[in-house]
Amino acid sequence: MALQGYYVELVDRKYIRDFIETWHYSKSINGCIADYCFALFNPNNEMVGAMFYGRMAMRNQYKRFAEKETDVIELRRLCCIDNTPKNTESFFIGKTIKLLKKIWEGKIIVSYSDKEYNHSGTIYKASNFTQIADIPGARVIMYNEKRYHDKTIRTKYKGVLKPFAKRIKEALENGEAFYKKTAGKHTFIYTVRTR
Repeated sequence: MALQGYYVELVDRKYIRDFIETWHYSKSINGCIADYCFALFNPNNEMVGAMFYGRMAMRNQYKRFAEKETDVIELRRLCCIDNTPKNTESFFIGKTIKLLKKIWEGKIIVSYSDKEYNHSGTIYKASNFTQIADIPGARVIMYNEKRYHDKTIRTKYKGVLKPFAKRIKEALENGEAFYKKTAGKHTFIYTVRTR
């Protein structure tokens, strides 16, 4: 088997941050809640993949999937280096789901594939996720070739705009950043447990 000797570990967010910002198409984890972070290693103990799951970003978004917020988690980021063996992503997802079942008591994992980047969700289908209704495009902020959620400029700490929120707000005002409508996303769910 091509993936013999590959293994997955639960790690701290800081351990995978640079890897994701290098290898994930979004180049960013800003604003993402990362409750459970995982790294994939090859037999030489080199990190070749990173992934994290977290609570959903938007208030009440979970209601589309379950009655309680604690029953839903989102696969927020997943990436691997380019020259991994075939089926690496689905192998990685499968291993993290097994680990999640031991440490998370929720029911539904949600993930999206971005139509903006022509992603169809092949790895989720291969990982036994079920495709449900798509979500329409939304307005995002483009800044320094990265994409940020519209709510970024309203992010506060103790009632005061965070420095990053101020910077993006100023960039919008002076034309360094701009709004863009996205193409929408395919939605996939994986049922971890039914009760």
